[in-house]
Amino acid sequence: MKALILSGGKGTRLRPLTFTCAKQLIPVANKPILGYVLDQIKQTRIITQAGIITAPETGQNVRDYVQDGKQWNLNVTYIPQEPLGLAHAVKTAQDFLEHDAFIMCLGDNLTGQSLENFIERFQKENLDALIILKQVEDPTRFGIAQLDKNGNIIRLVEKPKTPVGSLAIIGIYMFSNKIHQAIERIKPSWRGELEITDAIQEMVKQGFNVKAEILNSWWLDTGKKDDILTANAKILDEYITRDLKGKIENSIIEGRVTIDKQATIKNSTIRGPAIIGKGAQIENSFIGPYTSIGDDTQIRNSHLEYSVILENVTINNVERLEESLIGKNAKVNKTRKANTLKLLIGDYSEVEV
Repeated sequence: MKALILSGGKGTRLRPLTFTCAKQLIPVANKPILGYVLDQIKQTRIITQAGIITAPETGQNVRDYVQDGKQWNLNVTYIPQEPLGLAHAVKTAQDFLEHDAFIMCLGDNLTGQSLENFIERFQKENLDALIILKQVEDPTRFGIAQLDKNGNIIRLVEKPKTPVGSLAIIGIYMFSNKIHQAIERIKPSWRGELEITDAIQEMVKQGFNVKAEILNSWWLDTGKKDDILTANAKILDEYITRDLKGKIENSIIEGRVTIDKQATIKNSTIRGPAIIGKGAQIENSFIGPYTSIGDDTQIRNSHLEYSVILENVTINNVERLEESLIGKNAKVNKTRKANTLKLLIGDYSEVEV
């Protein structure tokens, strides 16, 4: 069995960060989201070949991070694709997939459940497709599946305007090579894309063995700023341990906090769960729960909570910064002039003052 990981797309909802970085490489708890997906593939122990779909704009960023895949015991093949739908990605990857079964994962989705049991069921029941679903509150945002009493998929609807159910397709799929037959029979949607929901529906129509399984853990689609913050909080909450290294002077460290050995903390309070990256310098500041501080970031005389700060950021004299996602090499400084804002803001930025 092979893995196909989708790490393309333009990430328009996360601009301006995605002008210079693939959305799958935005870190949560100081680790790119794609890294967590690859960790789950590695943990299956039976998948050794992975194809990674990349976009022209950010493909090199993905290559620089994953490299040859040895960190995850994977032999990686990079597959460039114009973003023309998930089914088109499968079609583009057909030379890599050959006649093998495969698991397809979206590189910007996170779940709290391992993949082993899904793969075991797929293989044991000799399925042609196993689609992972999750109960959601707003079905209009997702592709929705309708099941019969035996768990067979009978109908798929992409982002229904009127409710047809609440079981969303979350971005983990297992397919036999029969998916290729289905893709050849479908046409582009009104968006001009080959939709994976249409391909699965075609598999159902042809009588292939298509089943669903409902995820019994959390799932996060990290497509927007608030999603990144939620994912960061979830990862910190579940995985961060108390590991205090680095130089810590006259400071209070409360709860589960990980501090890199090359970080410096002076006259500050850090309340976990939180993570402080390599070379970070924090002085006369408060770092509150659910905050990730990237490598080489400098924070002085400031108060931060529930935020993701990427590497090489400078934050000075900010009284309170919350629910913020700050990109690489950014500078946030409070002016001495009362009621005065000085801003240099890139395209598609969002500022609340």
